[in-house]
Order: sequence, then C-alpha cells, then structure tokens
Amino acid sequence: MPRPDGRANDALRPVKLTRGFMPNAEGSCLIEFGNTKVICTATVEDRVPPFLKGQGQGWVTAEYSMLPRSGKDRNQRETRGPAGRSTEIQRLIGRSFRSVIDLNAMGERTVLIDCDVLQADGGTRTAAITGSYVALVDAYKWMIKRGTLKKLPITEQVAAISVGAVAMEEVLDLCYEEDHRAAVDMNVVMTNGGRYIEVQGTAEGAPFDRQRLNRLLDLAWIGCQKLHILQKEALESEI
Repeated sequence: MPRPDGRANDALRPVKLTRGFMPNAEGSCLIEFGNTKVICTATVEDRVPPFLKGQGQGWVTAEYSMLPRSGKDRNQRETRGPAGRSTEIQRLIGRSFRSVIDLNAMGERTVLIDCDVLQADGGTRTAAITGSYVALVDAYKWMIKRGTLKKLPITEQVAAISVGAVAMEEVLDLCYEEDHRAAVDMNVVMTNGGRYIEVQGTAEGAPFDRQRLNRLLDLAWIGCQKLHILQKEALESEI
C-alpha cells in the first residue's frame, strides 16, 4: 500500500535541524520531521537535585509538552503538572542522554532540556530526542567556552526514530495517519555506534514475531544512521 506522502518504506520524512533557534538558551534546536516540529532547548543550572548534593556529580533531565493546538484537536494545558504521557516521554528523554554522558565530568550542575511541540504529526518523542542532542551539545560547548568544562562529556551521539507495521508492511518514521492505524508501533533510541538505548514496541492488534521485530530494528538502524549524519552536519554549520 502506498504511504500517504508517497515515501518508500525505508525513507524518512524531510528532516531539518535549525541550531540557535532560541538565542537566549545555552543550546537550542528547532527540529522538523515533515509536519512535526519541536523546539528543543538546553539550560545550564548551577545546582543539582537534592539527592546528588555534595557528590560532585551533574545531572541531565527533561521536560516535554505539546502546545494546545499542536495537533488536530486542542489539548488541555498541563497547568497542574505534566500528564501521564508527558511524564513518560520526558523521562525517556532524560534516560536517553544520561546513558551516554559522563555526569562526574559536569560537576554539580544540571542541564535541563525543554521539548515543546509546536506541531504534531507523529513521532514527537523521537524528534524531541534527536533535536535535543544538538541543543545539549551546544550547551556543553557553551560551558567549555566559559571554562566550566574541559571537554564534551558525551561519549556517543543519540538519535531516535519510529518504525511500525502498517497494512502488513514495515515502515520507517510514521506520520500520524500511519501511526494511528499501525498494527505494531515502535520507538527506537540508538547511538551512532549502533547500540540501543531504548526500544519501545507495542502490538496494537495481533502479537508480532521475532522476524518482524528484527526487520523493524533493521529499519530503525537505517533511520538513526541518517539522523546521526544530519546531527553532525547541523553541529558543524554556522549559527
């Protein structure tokens, strides 16, 4: 079955990363996956959570939210704290980066990543992770320029992509129309070394077998490798 936008099954939507989109932040990036658009910012704070005080260790955490009209219907503002979905996503974002960061090298400082969805057309959490990597690197570069870090504490690049089974076919980077009718929906977070940070996979209908899982992971590898190249190009570009 043809995809809604005519892409091949192993093709990404057009991806664009714009560094320095929020000039007041230590690091920022606007990431666009087709019609999905997320602003990612990284803020450096000279403090850590209470459970880390006095240990000489830093922390990386995240917050995620969607603007009320980022989707087809209006979302309620989360004025009383994040809803369950937002909490789950922001925890995923934080975990994704802490796994590849030398927190001891940061000293007692926190980098807070904010991901704000301007427009949602599927894949907002994976776009948030991919764009946040660029914002995070720029925040660390900001710290290096000011002498609070000697070198980048990140050991590997991090990107994320969605894959799924739609109309009996495995596809890469699902848009909303594909996502809401997928028989299998999966989000994969990977390093540029091909290692997995997190795999979230769900059968929306019948269970899926190991062969389908392997094919989906192969597709995710293709997508993440392309995203790692785009991240590198963005970080080498002028702001």
